[in-house]
Amino acid sequence: MKSLFVTQVGLDGFLLAGKQTLIMVSVSLVIGVILGGIIGITLVLTRPGGIRPNHTIYAILNPIVNVIRSLPFIILLVAIIPLTRLIIGSSIGTAAAIIPLTIYISPFIGRLVETSLLEVDHGIIEAANSIGASTFETVWYFLLPEAKSSLILNFTTATIGLIGATAMAGAIGAGGIGDLAINYGYNRYDNAVLFYCVVILVIVVQAVQMLGNYLAKRVRS
Repeated sequence: MKSLFVTQVGLDGFLLAGKQTLIMVSVSLVIGVILGGIIGITLVLTRPGGIRPNHTIYAILNPIVNVIRSLPFIILLVAIIPLTRLIIGSSIGTAAAIIPLTIYISPFIGRLVETSLLEVDHGIIEAANSIGASTFETVWYFLLPEAKSSLILNFTTATIGLIGATAMAGAIGAGGIGDLAINYGYNRYDNAVLFYCVVILVIVVQAVQMLGNYLAKRVRS
C-alpha cells in the first residue's frame, strides 16, 4: 500500500499550484477591495440616516449585494460562465477564475466595509461636520482612519474566504491548490496530494490570520 506521504506530484507541481493560487487571491482581492470599498462606503453614505441619504441608490445597491452574497460560490462560478467567456475568452484556467472570484468577494467586502464604518462613533462625523468637512473629507480623513483596525481584521476574513473560494474554483480547472487536490488527489486516488494540499491551506490561512491580527494590533496601539 502506498504511504500517505508518498505522491507522484513533485515539488514543481505544488509550487505551480501555489503560484496560481497566489495570483487568483491577490488579483481578485485587490480588485475586490477597490470595488467592495466603493460599495461599502456608498451603502454607509446613502443609507437612511446616513451622511448623504439617497433612497434610490440604497434601494438598488443593497438588494444586489444581498443577492450575490446569498449565492454559494460554486453556483456563482457556473452561472457566470458566459460572462467569463465574454471577458476572458475561456471559462477554464487561472485568469478565468479571477472573474467569478472578484464578483464573489466584492459584495462580501462591501458588507464588511459597511460594518466597520458603522462601528465608528457618530461623534466623529459630528466633529467632521463642525469643521465643514466635505463628504470625501469626512470619509477619507475621519471614518476610514477610525475604522482602520476593524477594516484590517475584516479584510483578513475576506482573504481567508477568498482562499477557500480558490480551492473550489479548482472544480472548473482554475489551477491552484484546489485543482491539484481534485484532479490529482481525488480523481487519481492520491491521498498524499490531498493531505499536503490540506496542510498547505491550513498553514496559509493561519499565517494570514496571524498577520491580520498583528497589523490590527499595531494600528490600535
